[in-house]
Amino acid sequence: MSRSSDSGQTGAPAAAVGGDTRERILTAAMEEFARHGIAGARVDRIAKLARTSKERVYAYFRGKEALYAAVAAREYLVIAEATQMDPYDLPGYAGRLFDYFVARPDHHRLITWGRLELPGAAAVADDPAQAVIARKVDQLCRVQQAGQLDPAWDPADVLALVNQIAMTWAAQPELSEAAAAHAVDPTTAARRAAVVTAVERLFPRAG
Repeated sequence: MSRSSDSGQTGAPAAAVGGDTRERILTAAMEEFARHGIAGARVDRIAKLARTSKERVYAYFRGKEALYAAVAAREYLVIAEATQMDPYDLPGYAGRLFDYFVARPDHHRLITWGRLELPGAAAVADDPAQAVIARKVDQLCRVQQAGQLDPAWDPADVLALVNQIAMTWAAQPELSEAAAAHAVDPTTAARRAAVVTAVERLFPRAG
């Protein structure tokens, strides 16, 4: 009778067990990196949370930076899928980004740690984050060519500005606390409305 020490299941196909273990490692690493950053993350804690061994973690990922890169790559794809940029409705896209990070502040921390700790990391050829960015810039170019977005803007600047406005509050939690105490309307809905309005004034909805 075959048995896997990682899965605790008998008779499970090796590929299925391996995939399950890798997924548990990525999920555990997401939590660890979001909480402690890359330098502060501990592989032994990741292994314990993933119900596996440090040796198994290193069998899948050659080190913490490689593990972080895998987690971050997956997260960029999740964000892109969850927020779905409509180049004809950038205010709506900004609102979805705002909602995403309000619901998942730990995901914003995960990305921020990478920007702080790996600022000089070279992008790899199949980097999903770069692929997502390139696709969005191309979408914006097409909307400009269709006369639905001011062509005076560089599409890369459009994307950067919309992203930055959408993540204003996620990136400044101290201001969120201050707004809760001092804003005329202290609600999250008011912060979201401000984000959407700011993007609308810069890049109005097409049509």
